[in-house]
Amino acid sequence: MIVVTIDHIPGHDFDVLGMVQGAMVQTVHAGKDIFNSFKTIVGGELNSYTEMMNSSRATATSRMIDMANQIGADAIINVRYASSQVMQGASEVLAYGTAVKFTN
Repeated sequence: MIVVTIDHIPGHDFDVLGMVQGAMVQTVHAGKDIFNSFKTIVGGELNSYTEMMNSSRATATSRMIDMANQIGADAIINVRYASSQVMQGASEVLAYGTAVKFTN
């Protein structure tokens, strides 16, 4: 599956199949959340949150690709990500784009 953030794929013509998306809501362990709150005093990267967001993006992307495969897509163009905090220590990541089928 080709997944790109641009609105075309050089050398390919295609038909648009529609929007596809994948989402993931994830939280960190409560102990890590407490540790992270203390770390904000001294600064620095919050590794457990970075790992959580990386994992969430990967899962959301995989779910978006699964949806595109289900409708017979060859690629997903205009891929975008959005995130929001749904509660303290828990975030949602949404991956979305346009599924296309090559015509050449």
